[in-house]
Parts: sequence; C-alpha cells; structure tokens
Amino acid sequence: TGIAHLVSISGLHVTMFAWLAAGLVGALWRRSPRLMLAWPTPSAARWGGLVLATAYAALAGWGVPAQRTVLMLAAVVALQSLGRRWPLPLVLLAAAWLVTAIDPWALLQPGFWLSFCAVGLLIAAAPGAHVQAQPTPPAAWPRLRDAMRAGLRTQAVATVGLAPLTLLFFQQMSVVGFVANLVAIPLVTLAITPLALLGGVGGALTAPLWSLAAVLVGWLAWLLETMSSWPGAVWTAAAASWWVAVAGLLGGTLLVLPVPPRLRVLGLPLLLPLLAPPVAVPPHGRFEMVAADVGQGSAVLVRTRSHLLVYDSGPAYGEGDAGDRILLPLLRARGERGVDMLMLSHGDSDHVGGAPSLMAALPVRSLVSTLPPAHRLRQGAPTHQPCAADLAWAWDGVHFEVLHPTAADLGVPVFATPPQARPASPNSLSCVLRLTDADGRSALLTGDIEAAQEAALVARHGEALRSTMLLVPHHGSKTSSSDAFLDAVAPKVAVVQAGYRSRFGHPAPPVLARYDARAIVVQRTDRCGAWTWRGEGEGFCQRRAARRYWHDGP
Repeated sequence: TGIAHLVSISGLHVTMFAWLAAGLVGALWRRSPRLMLAWPTPSAARWGGLVLATAYAALAGWGVPAQRTVLMLAAVVALQSLGRRWPLPLVLLAAAWLVTAIDPWALLQPGFWLSFCAVGLLIAAAPGAHVQAQPTPPAAWPRLRDAMRAGLRTQAVATVGLAPLTLLFFQQMSVVGFVANLVAIPLVTLAITPLALLGGVGGALTAPLWSLAAVLVGWLAWLLETMSSWPGAVWTAAAASWWVAVAGLLGGTLLVLPVPPRLRVLGLPLLLPLLAPPVAVPPHGRFEMVAADVGQGSAVLVRTRSHLLVYDSGPAYGEGDAGDRILLPLLRARGERGVDMLMLSHGDSDHVGGAPSLMAALPVRSLVSTLPPAHRLRQGAPTHQPCAADLAWAWDGVHFEVLHPTAADLGVPVFATPPQARPASPNSLSCVLRLTDADGRSALLTGDIEAAQEAALVARHGEALRSTMLLVPHHGSKTSSSDAFLDAVAPKVAVVQAGYRSRFGHPAPPVLARYDARAIVVQRTDRCGAWTWRGEGEGFCQRRAARRYWHDGP
C-alpha cells in the first residue's frame, strides 16, 4: 500500500521527533532569562532538538535511514546557525553532500534517491504564490480547508513524482498508495507515534496510551489489508532500458511542476513507456534459459515466446526463501506476470524452498512434481501432474520431454519394504527434463540424480541424451556426473548451481576434472552470478556483465 516510510524508523519519525524536541527545549529555554542571554532561544532549540533526535535514532537501532536523517538535520541546523538565508534547494544540496561525503555507498541505495527526490519535488512543485499579510487571521474552517488542500497537493506530488523512481528501483508501485497515505500519514504522524512515545515517558501512568495506540494500529492494519486485496492494488512492470527510464523520470517531473498545462500534459506520453516497457522474448522455435543465483540450491527459468517454465524454486533461508528474495524480483524485472508450469524436480528443501512464496505471489497454472500426494505444495496447486517419463509437450515450437523417473519408479513408495525395493533417497526421483528448439539446440535439466540414475538414463536413451547444455547433476556432487553419462550427453557448456564456498564442497574437484578432460565449458553461479543462455555460445554471466568493484577477479 506504499506506506513503508511510515512503519519503519524512517526519516519522517526522526524529523518529527526533532521538531517536537526542539519545541520542548525552546519552551524550557524561554523560562530562564540567563539562558536566553547566554544563547538565543531559536539556536538552543535547534541544537537541542538535533541532540535529542540523535539520541532517539540511536535508541531506535541507528539504522541507515535514521543515520541519514540525523546527518541531514545536522546540515540544516548548521546552515541556519550561520545566520544567513539559504535557498531551500541549496539546503537540500548541502544535506546531500554531507550524507554522501560520510557514506558514499548511500548513492547505491534506493532510499537515498527517493528521500532527496521527494523533498526536491515538493520544493520545485511549490506554487510560489505571494502570500499577502492579512489584517486578521482566517477563521478555523478556511484554515482547515487550506490545510487539507495542501495535504492533497503534497500527497499528489509525492505519489506522481516518485512513481517513476519506484518503478525503476522495484518494478512495482502501489496504485492504492495515494488513498492509503491520505489516511495513514495523519493517523501515524499525529496519533500513533505520539501515543507510542508518550506511553513510555511517565511509566505506569502513561502506559495505557500504548493500548490506545495499539487499537489505532489494529484498525489501520485492517484497512490497509483490505486495500491491498483490491484488484490491481499493485502495478508491476518490467525493468526499463535507460531511455525509457530517462523519459519516465522527465515525465513524472513535468506532471508535478508548476508549469503551463500545455507543457505539463507532455509528461503523460513520456511516462507511459515506463508503465509498460517493451519486453524482449525469444522468437518462435527458440528458448531462453536463466540459471538464477540462489546460493546452495537450484532454480532455472525457461522462457519461450509466450510461455514460462520454472524448474525448481531454490532453497528456504533462515528468514524468507529464494522465491521471495530472488525469483520474484527477477520475474518482475523480466516482466513476467505468471508461471505457466512450475516443475519441482524433487522434495529437497534446496529445490522446493522458494515455491510457497512463488505460488502465493504469482498465478502458477500447473505444478509438475514427484512430491507425495499429502505434500502441502500439492494441496495449494490448481492442477498437479506427476513428473514421469514420456510426459511431453510443445510450446511455441520448442519440444519438452521428461526422461526420468519412470512410472514404475514413482510407483515404489519411499518407505516401501523390504528396504532394497525402495529408492535410496528422494534424489533418485528427480525430474529430468530435456528441451529442444527448432534448430536442434537442446538443454538437459537433471535435478539431483546420482550415478545409478545416470546409468539408467544411458541404458534407456543412449546417444539420444546428447544435449548442447547440461545442468550439472546434484550441484557437482561426487556421486554424480559419471564418465558414461558425460560421454552420452556430450554437452558444450554445463552450469553448476551451488552456493559460494558450499559446505558440501560443491562442485567437487574430481567432477570438475571430468568436465575439463572433455573440454566442456563449466559456468558456476557462485562465481558467475545468474547465468543466461539463449542456445548459443557459453552464455551470459550477470556478475561479469554488471561487475562491481568488490567482486573477486576472474
């Protein structure tokens, strides 16, 4: 709903606390003529508010947004103490200079640009009308009406002006954010936060104020949850190219600046490409594959002209999972709005850990797996189909075929007796998928199969296993990538999905030696980052294309 800036220890909270603290220090300072003679009250109030706001930010955890706000407040207070009248844009520039001088990495954080651009837009969009002195103060209703108009204008400027930046950074924006903030900003700023602060000031006497604040938080949470469930509450768009981004930022700025209407209307066509950027898709008969960098686990996107298959979903982490942290942002950046098929090779957590988040956030039209009937992921899927050999289909001129396990393999329960009748591990039931494009280029996705399953595949298919690209079985484990299997597949390029300094030792040096002996190019997500392959060459390493100075050398 676009209110993250209200529910965290953000610049808004620290600044409001500084304002309240400055007012309190000023009121107390004025009670002492000696203090007023020693130091003017306005200066004492400003510096006192800054000191107390710094203490509040430290007490709140000294997070990056809080640190940035304290630095900005310090710059403003220092400039005001010089006794000169500084234009607001220069004050903003000085605050930005101080923040980046102390923390240059702030330039890489979306919050930095959202914060400064929001204030800059509000300054630039100010009507600038000359306010004439009035002989008598206006009545209560006109004052309230003017305040409401100013609030609506401020929220409109922030919503429209920051929409391009939000789409640029996150590939999504809240459509209901304008209305949500109109309710949440005054409620959180004027009621919930003061009640929460006052509740801790007087001990047991003021503690009941927390209960009142909790009631307001509960009501606000219910309202926001209702709004977030509305159809179209969030707009998502693919990552934009540089020219689309520049046009969108210019368009959003034009829409909120106090310029003639004939110029302001030009912002709409400039903004439209950012709302729905053009997305490149493979031509008919071809496919694109992305092996995501999910750490120790597996997740591969296969995109044809009009269909998307996700093979495995990465691991679950201590907090969150690969679906929420990696796959969903990746899919949004690519402009994907749904998954035609989610194929989970087997039930190990490093292959299915991200599936719950993926299935909750995007429409998944079909689930194919070897999971048992009682598995929770099967219960939440709209349709489920067992991943068994001879399952085949075609999308947009690309042929897909499951080679393993066989129906007989699936018919043997994992806990069957006698023990020699049941599979050695869930790895043995891994879905093996082969896809071939119209030009004969092919890829073989193998899950966590081991030497026994590799031998069975070679016995059943022989040279028909030959593929241009191979997803290295079991992340490069010693128990996989047997000589006979590599000779049968004979890939030109192979990709290992494994974690950086994997605690399992993946990929194992003897396995890499077998690939090297056959002159097979091996790409590793722990060194390469996300790896993209379009059927030709060695593929495209994200970490090499978008290199950062803190990355290891080749």
